[in-house]
Amino acid sequence: MDSLDFTEAELRRYSRHILLAEVGAVGQARLRASSVLVVGAGGLGSPLALYLAAAGVGRIGVIDHDVLELSNLQRQIAHTTARLGRNKAESAAETLAALNPEVRVEAHARRMDADAAEELIPRYDLVCDGTDNFGTRFLLGDACHLLGRPLVSAAVLRFEGQLSVFESHRGAPYPCHRCLHPEPPPPGLVPTCSEAGVLGAVTGVMGTLQATEALKRLLGIGETLAGRLLIWDALDMRFRTVRLARDPACALCGGEGVATIRDLSAHRAAASGAPEACAA
Repeated sequence: MDSLDFTEAELRRYSRHILLAEVGAVGQARLRASSVLVVGAGGLGSPLALYLAAAGVGRIGVIDHDVLELSNLQRQIAHTTARLGRNKAESAAETLAALNPEVRVEAHARRMDADAAEELIPRYDLVCDGTDNFGTRFLLGDACHLLGRPLVSAAVLRFEGQLSVFESHRGAPYPCHRCLHPEPPPPGLVPTCSEAGVLGAVTGVMGTLQATEALKRLLGIGETLAGRLLIWDALDMRFRTVRLARDPACALCGGEGVATIRDLSAHRAAASGAPEACAA
């Protein structure tokens, strides 16, 4: 059992959590002993990381190779105008540390490629994908399955958002990311936020929902979106949930799948000609 030895400051900081029967002191101690890797410190990663830090997740890693631009500030709320030109992971880490000094924040100012995936993912209990790049999304889906980590994945575009939790490493009936999308779409078929636009508040809602799913998973409470896809249309204010089935013919997690950690080398080969991963 996690230690329940809280300081007076921690008891005050997390009092609203401790009042919840589903969380309590035991759950708060569990959060303190947990770790999450946030991939992308942009529109999704900003509210996600802020709520994880505020909730008292003990160790939070933030990885992003990109630097802050003025156009980011319409939605990437972990940053400030004074930090333009700085690395996003380092900027976000500074904000999280100021919000909650009880949390250990690790900034990884590097690209999320196959080498980073193999090095960093095993060091955290859970991974959250906040990127705006199909190559990185598929890399994370494959790597989390092969390395045995749950993945909370969100996506946004214009006025719409999607969210799911992938835990295919636990076996049937849980699907993997490739059960939903077997292969990345052809280049240029699906625009990015920088090409099609996005309402800033939409990334805030989806990043907050992503944080909620991550906290539920760490606490072991409620029913997560594992095996389901949440779709939100902000213009009509409609949410719907679609069941996801595990594909027995999936190249990654299906009965005939032969994928191993060595298959991440394919991502290394593809990365040399792939666009840089960026945050939504």
